[in-house]
Order: sequence, then structure tokens, then C-alpha cells
Amino acid sequence: MTAIGSDAGTVSSGGVTPPEASFLSLETLSKHFFGVTVLDRVSLALTAGKVHALLGENGAGKSTLINLLSGIHKPDGGSLRLDGETVELTGPNDAQKRGISTIHQEFSLFPDLTVAETIFAGRLPVNRFGLVDWRRIARQTIEVMQQLGAEIAPGRRVADLSIAEQQLVEIGRALTLKSRLIIMDEPTASLTPREVDRLKAVVRALTAEGVAILFVSHRLEEVKELADSFTVLRDGVVVASGDIADATIDDLVRWMVGRELLEEDRHHAASKPGAVVLDVEGLKSRPRSARSASVEGVSFSVRAGEIVGLAGLVGAGRTEIARLIFGADPIGGGSIRLNGEAYRPKGPGDAIAAGVALVPEDRKQQSLFPTLAISENFAAAGGVPAGPFGILRRKAEKGAFQHFRDRLKLRSAGADAPIATLSGGNQQKVVLARWLELKPRLLIVDEPTRGVDIGAKADLHRLLRELAADGVAILLISSDLPEVLALSDRILTLRAGRLTGELAGRDADEESLMRLMTLPKAAA
Repeated sequence: MTAIGSDAGTVSSGGVTPPEASFLSLETLSKHFFGVTVLDRVSLALTAGKVHALLGENGAGKSTLINLLSGIHKPDGGSLRLDGETVELTGPNDAQKRGISTIHQEFSLFPDLTVAETIFAGRLPVNRFGLVDWRRIARQTIEVMQQLGAEIAPGRRVADLSIAEQQLVEIGRALTLKSRLIIMDEPTASLTPREVDRLKAVVRALTAEGVAILFVSHRLEEVKELADSFTVLRDGVVVASGDIADATIDDLVRWMVGRELLEEDRHHAASKPGAVVLDVEGLKSRPRSARSASVEGVSFSVRAGEIVGLAGLVGAGRTEIARLIFGADPIGGGSIRLNGEAYRPKGPGDAIAAGVALVPEDRKQQSLFPTLAISENFAAAGGVPAGPFGILRRKAEKGAFQHFRDRLKLRSAGADAPIATLSGGNQQKVVLARWLELKPRLLIVDEPTRGVDIGAKADLHRLLRELAADGVAILLISSDLPEVLALSDRILTLRAGRLTGELAGRDADEESLMRLMTLPKAAA
């Protein structure tokens, strides 16, 4: 193992796979944006049939490196060698033709196309008459979905899929390309434990066939289980690399964040919860389609200063409950009371005015305005009132944002930079800051740390606990069961739109939650 830097620890025996044994290697690659160096002379080698983990906090340079390998960006220095020859990728299609496929953290799907059309977009097979072979496309789509353990019909529209289902379609598209290298950027972030296990089996099958995997994940237990070797980036520089067997999880964390992260107690409710803020009784969603997840007679409450977790498998109805409470979807039945008063929002505007905030699971599609500045995204919900005659107060927006920038330890070039230049974790912090400026009574967070590094995840967990301590009622939705267990005072489990159980956070574990999440019938 090679460790670099004063805080990287001692150097031990072993080493990274030498370039001559690799089929693809990066040699001293550098990249600059807006005068800032985001990658500084980065080198690593990828070997056929091996999994190489790329680790680092959000903003460390991982996404930039992936974009260089994908042909999206060109390096400002260094070289890329494929089978011993220096190559220059002219674009994503060129990378794909050379056998490099990428499963991006932010999906690159076509929402208005079907699953089958999306998987084979740009390469639709034709029959002997020169017509698109739709039967073959449907058959191969079913086969790849079965390989992933998913029951997603080829004719379903991508826009109607859940985030987890879209993730599986993204993975399925890469699998059908028959690639030599598959780059997986947070592939398990939205998946349930069962789906994660299936993906692990797929990764092992691919490497057994000689495919190289570049695996990017903040779930270090998965990295230890799957990877053969690793590279850690911090601030665009390689700070450690080597065989994964030679590094502990504590080592990886220390190299990633440049400091020790102290393990916090699992449950942090120091005071008794206050009055009921949210009271849901018999909540139902309106029927949409036979394949859409629905909510069927759900009842629960959330008190001031309490974090209530919602746990369930894909299609359980967790996100649907959040959307009903926030007014994003019409309520089909039942009642909601907010601070003791009847509450039935006609839209998100009503919810915001009542003090309800939602951090949705898909920040790219539902939270961000990618062409606008960071400060403009922060102020999008009206947390900074306009001046006379409705004139926007840009200076006030930047001043308010600066407070949260320091509080959330947000890394950015400046408030005027486009939000698209931020890493996923820092984008999530901006979305959360947008709602905190409004001082909500009820905060709903749906997959709050999806694609967020371990340091930012600790920051967000700390912030949620602080908000609860200040009396905010929090409804937490997460596919990451350790996260649900770490944060929740109470945990509600769902299956097929119905509640199946309730556990005190201190009494729950992953086994008990999975048992309730997979019950064939709702609990009486």
C-alpha cells in the first residue's frame, strides 16, 4: 500500500497493480475549472477482472476523473493509456466504442421513453428487413432486468419509475453494452439491501468474465467486500492507494477526510418530544395506474423534536407519503392535522406557507436549477424576501447563504458559481439550506445522504439532530437502514402502501426492520 501525505499513516508492503499489467491507466492527469485545480497529477491503473475503488469526499475530484474517463471532459495535462497506447477520447461515444461504460450518480436516462427504448437508445437492433427488432429489444430488456433481480416491464415509461428502479435501468443499460470497463458511480445509493446483494453478485459475475470495474461508493463496507484495490482522492490529489486488504475502514475514512471521525452514539434524543406537529389518519393516495405505488390507509404522528423514520423496500410507498403531505400529489382519502389544525394542501405552495419543507429524493430533477447560481438556488423557495416592487435582493441572498455555507461546511468556488459545478453532496447541502432559511415546523427528508460522502454524511446527520433538538419535527425516509437506525427515535415500516409495524429506535436492528418490511400483510 502507498500512503501519501503527513496524515496518511505509515507505508506498508504491497503495491498498486503495475501499469504493464493493466489494460487502462491514467498517468499524471490534471484538470482545471474556473482557475481552480480539481485534479492534480492523478495516476491509477485498472486491470481486467478486478474491482478498483475510487474514494474521497464530495468535491475531492472523483466526478471529474470519471468524466475524463467517460470522454465528457478532456484533461489539461497527463495521458490516458489503453492497452499500452496513448489515446485521446473525443467524447462519450468514443469512450463507449472503446469499451468504457459509465453508470452516473446523476442519471442520464430519457424520461419520456420506455425502459427498453432507454436501455438501447442509440443502438436499436434491426431485423433482416431493416426494421427495429422490438421483440428482441423487449426480450433482452427482460433478461438484463432478471439478471439484476428486478421486475420492470420493458414498456414502462422511465418517468413513472421510482429512483431505485431508474438506478437499475441505468445499470442495465451499461450491462447490455458488453464493456471492458464499467464505471459505477454510487450504484447502490438508492437500492434496498436485497437489491444491493443482487448487484454485488452481478459485479462478481462481470469480473469473472474479465470486465474491469471502477467502483465509487461512500459505503465503505461494500468497498471492503467488493474491491481488490483502491485510490483515495482529497482535494484533487491522490493521498493513498493500494490493496484493499491492507487498509481498514478507519484508514480509508482518515485518508478521505483528513481527520478522525468520532463514532457518535446511535440515538441522541436527550429530551422528551413535544406536542404533536403532524397527525396523519387513514391517508390514501388517488389511484393512478396498476403499476404505481399507492398509499392505503396510513396513520402515524410526528412530534416536535422527534425524528421518525420510514423504512420499506422499493414500491412500499415511502416517497408517495412524503409527496402527499407536501401537496405534490392529490390526497385520495384520510385526513392530516398540522399543529392541531386541519391541513389539506392543494399544492407545494400551501405546504410551504404552513411550515412544511421537503428535501426530495431526486435533487437533480426536483430540487435544482442547474443553470442558476448557488445563491439563486438557495433562495428559490423565497427564504429571502424580495425588495420593493418585487426586485430580487441578490446581495441579501448571498449574505444569508454565507451563514449556511459556514454552518454546513459547504465547499464551493463562490455564491455566483453555477450550482452544476458543485459535487452531489454539496448540492444536497444547498437544498437543505434553502429550507432551513424558512425555519420549517415539519421537515421531510427523502434519501438525504444519497451519493454523499462519509464526511458530509456526518455533517448532515449532526445537522438533523440539531434541528430536532431545536424542536423541528422530522420525517426521515432512507433506503440506508444503518442511517434510519442511527437517526430515528421511532421507525415505521411499510410494505405495498401499508404500515406493517412500529419500533422504538433503541429497540430496532436491521433484522427486525427487514422482517417487518417484508411482511406479506399489514400489521393489524
